[in-house]
Amino acid sequence: MNTHVWTRHLINLSILSIAATAANANGTGTLEEKVRAADSRFENVAMATAEGYAPIPCASGITGGAMGIHYVNAAYLKDDRVDLARPEAVMYEPMADGTQKLVAVEYITSKGPASLEGQLFNFNSAPNRYGLGPFYELHVWAWKKNPTGTFADMNPDVSCEAMKMGD
Repeated sequence: MNTHVWTRHLINLSILSIAATAANANGTGTLEEKVRAADSRFENVAMATAEGYAPIPCASGITGGAMGIHYVNAAYLKDDRVDLARPEAVMYEPMADGTQKLVAVEYITSKGPASLEGQLFNFNSAPNRYGLGPFYELHVWAWKKNPTGTFADMNPDVSCEAMKMGD
């Protein structure tokens, strides 16, 4: 009788596990998890360049922290589409050994107000440091924790210092 109870308990656990796996496959989960799943191919910088992304200088914050080196896809920037698997920018932190580590992605559109999976974008007016017209943007720090928030612009734990050391 005791074996029957344990067997039923294990079957129930298995069913719950299968349901949880199916829920994840069906797109449930946080936006951060969905971005990691859709864009993990960019952990290799060569994949970003192969898909048409080009680097712009490392962006540091006035009060500290940084966004890192943005690899921007000009075609995606122009089309104004917001697509989880096609971020307009892929962001890398320069490392002391000369490599670049994927830390975040950025979605950009001139149409707004904009949102992705319910997360509202930030509005940037013109003129701005990028030389763009007014736009909406959303950073998603999916590979490096940001103490100021998953969707904050600057990350106090990211630095452009390694770029200066290479000069």
